[in-house]
Amino acid sequence: MQEQLISSLSSEDSSPPSTPTSDAPSKRLSWSNLVQKLHSSQSLDSDADHHSSTDDASDAGSISLADLSESDLFFDPTEEALCKEVVQLIALNLTDAKDGVLHCSKLLIPETLLEHIGQELVHLSVSEPCGLRGALVDLCVEQDGSCEAVGQIAVDPYLVPTFQLTLVLRLDSRGFWPKLQGLFAGSSPSSPVVRRALKLSTGFRVIKRKLYSSEELLIEEC
Repeated sequence: MQEQLISSLSSEDSSPPSTPTSDAPSKRLSWSNLVQKLHSSQSLDSDADHHSSTDDASDAGSISLADLSESDLFFDPTEEALCKEVVQLIALNLTDAKDGVLHCSKLLIPETLLEHIGQELVHLSVSEPCGLRGALVDLCVEQDGSCEAVGQIAVDPYLVPTFQLTLVLRLDSRGFWPKLQGLFAGSSPSSPVVRRALKLSTGFRVIKRKLYSSEELLIEEC
């Protein structure tokens, strides 16, 4: 009887307990899964924060070159001020020519025309070594089938010009203006010929010629 009791106790001690051995692997597995999930979530959060900060920084501080025009990249306040002076000289030359070459009693110059001329001056002088200071500007007006030379402007008379711009302006012959010219007509005892009023068109042609190279002429219709 004593031997049977001892044998039964020894058999119970040798058999592994069922509950602890079955739970331990599942607990270790769930804990490793939890650590892995925490690690992956932290990695995702850090990546998201990194991309978010990078995107915010790029959106806030970066400017795409495609959004910048050539005049923006080479913008110079001095050139802009010089361009305004040249445009004013062009307007004065045209006004002075009404009594001479243009033979008119009044010359109307649209403000839009002067703005377009200023834009072309800046655009065509950007690539020049001296900028707009190196320009020699010739003024011409197409009238009665011929091109009349109105004047010439050396932007910087103390500098040897590097390029030449010829502005070919046109008369406005559209709309009601030709019919209204008679309202501005007048005559004098010394000159019985009726002198008409003229208005310039907003469209013009510009011809660029580089004076330091043999490149072909650049002609633009504006």
